[in-house]
Amino acid sequence: MDSQDIRYRAGDAAMAETERKQADDNNNNKGKRDQKRAMAKRGLKSLTLAVAAPVLLTLFTSYFLGNQARSSSWVLHLMRLASSGLMGLAAWLVWVDAGFHKKPNALYLYLAQFVLCLTTCMVGSGLAGLAVCLCQSAALFRCYKAFNEISPVAGNMVKPCLAFAAFVAAVNVKLAIA
Repeated sequence: MDSQDIRYRAGDAAMAETERKQADDNNNNKGKRDQKRAMAKRGLKSLTLAVAAPVLLTLFTSYFLGNQARSSSWVLHLMRLASSGLMGLAAWLVWVDAGFHKKPNALYLYLAQFVLCLTTCMVGSGLAGLAVCLCQSAALFRCYKAFNEISPVAGNMVKPCLAFAAFVAAVNVKLAIA
């Protein structure tokens, strides 16, 4: 009878040890879960800032400083807003991959194309607009190459923006000739 009692007590000790380990694992998982949740909140805040800031600056520039000469320019302004948001998202993806530390040239190219985008809003059409659009297209192409080396997804997000800049440049060529 004593040997059965010892086995039973040893089983209780092993069972208590297992329960203690499970409780520790639950506490560790809860701590890891809280850390992941905090990281996700920081990531969401930085994503919101990375997309909203360029969109709001482009909206401000288009509305207050932009050339309102044509009634159809609202389509171009909407496309420019979408392009700014997409470039902000692409830049955020590069930033998340620590790409701006690896290739600081990518940040300078992003900022250059963004300033040129804002300048395009203010300049309008004609020869000056064509020159700015061509410079923006060149900056976007270089930005595409730099982003694509860091994150192929971010590089692919630059492609529609590059197509839009080329389209605006073609429209400016047509207006400059006419």
